[in-house]
Amino acid sequence: MSDNDFYQEQNWYNTGTYQPDELPSAPVQSAKKPKNKKKRNYRIAGAICVLLVLIVATSLAFGGDREGIVISDKPAQSGDGFSEGFSDDFEEFFKNYYTGVDLQRTDINIPRADLPDYAMELQTHEGEEMSLKELYERCAPSVVAISGYKDGQNGYNWGTGVVLSEDGLILTNTHVIDGCDSAKVTLSDDRELDAKLVGADGISDLAVLKIEAEGLTPAKFGESGSLQVGESVAAIGNPLGETFRSTLTDGIISAIERGISYQGHSMTLLQTNTAINEGNSGGALFNMYGQVIGITNMKMMSSYSSIEGIGFAIPSSTVRNVVNAIAKDGEVKGRTSIGITVGAVPAEAAEHYELPEGLYVSDVAEGSDAEKQGIKVGDIITAVNDIPVRVTTDISAIKDELQVGDSMKFTVWRDGETMEFNVRLMDTNDVYG
Repeated sequence: MSDNDFYQEQNWYNTGTYQPDELPSAPVQSAKKPKNKKKRNYRIAGAICVLLVLIVATSLAFGGDREGIVISDKPAQSGDGFSEGFSDDFEEFFKNYYTGVDLQRTDINIPRADLPDYAMELQTHEGEEMSLKELYERCAPSVVAISGYKDGQNGYNWGTGVVLSEDGLILTNTHVIDGCDSAKVTLSDDRELDAKLVGADGISDLAVLKIEAEGLTPAKFGESGSLQVGESVAAIGNPLGETFRSTLTDGIISAIERGISYQGHSMTLLQTNTAINEGNSGGALFNMYGQVIGITNMKMMSSYSSIEGIGFAIPSSTVRNVVNAIAKDGEVKGRTSIGITVGAVPAEAAEHYELPEGLYVSDVAEGSDAEKQGIKVGDIITAVNDIPVRVTTDISAIKDELQVGDSMKFTVWRDGETMEFNVRLMDTNDVYG
């Protein structure tokens, strides 16, 4: 059974209309025994590589038609190719090995607000660290609940937001409101207000809403770049629905600059052991000076192994850049995209199928220049600009030094032959917007 099938069968995210008083039960570990210990190790490694699951906004998925979202550059989701043996055809193997990522464009139909006169600034901390009690009393009013609705459907998405301005700018995750036609914001004083959309960015998973309000308590944002592993942090959010609104959890920074893939796009996130659950999406990760240093958006789960205390947050340095771009243009412009989804070729598969080292192309975006130039699913990229590539960050490091309109030379292995393609970088909004 693939992990995608597992989550559908367990109905973990796909549980129908949101019920505030009913908690979802966690997925259980499969009782099926592995064929041998070595193959089980591959299964576990494969599962852990990809089962970075969005803390989707609720146990609802608009009447049950949306699945839990899996985060990946399509690295091994289930390891089925190892556990069940190699198929005769390597492309069939990779179809099983790289599964479960939906590269649909963000679809938000919430009415638009006027662009605000707003610019986020990051502050250095002053004074002494606060106790958790002091932090909660000071910061909880800056955290709100987000409900996203789709007209004609029962139920709603549930998530968290952070107050950006006194006059009602609210920050949240894009996946909290993806697919929605309307949204409401519930303030810490229980007022519920209709929200309009200033702008959303599916790649960074950040969105800005606007409500008609005055005198709100905006959060203060600190410098994530100065964080160190082991520093204490705390999260305030709305896990598991209305019953647990404004929940405080605490922990430490477990790692910095963790490279994670979201819908085929690289993200650099903070890792924390602070308890984060579905509904925390879009909430605040605070340092002990009461400053937001991250926006919580993911956690790690596995159907094959017990995983606790591995959560992720978007660093405030990224948040500032995206929020300021949205406030200026309603979207993030000028970001480069190749239009391909790739993953490393496992050494065992390379040996079995006599494949070269490189990156397997598992998806080519429609309308991208990569598609126009002829790159295909099943290709193996061995070098970019004559530089060997073995992991996805090898390509990202080259791409990030270039601009929209620049070209990259791809050396590709296909059916035993080596060929080259020159691909023009496009604006990400034109490919995945």
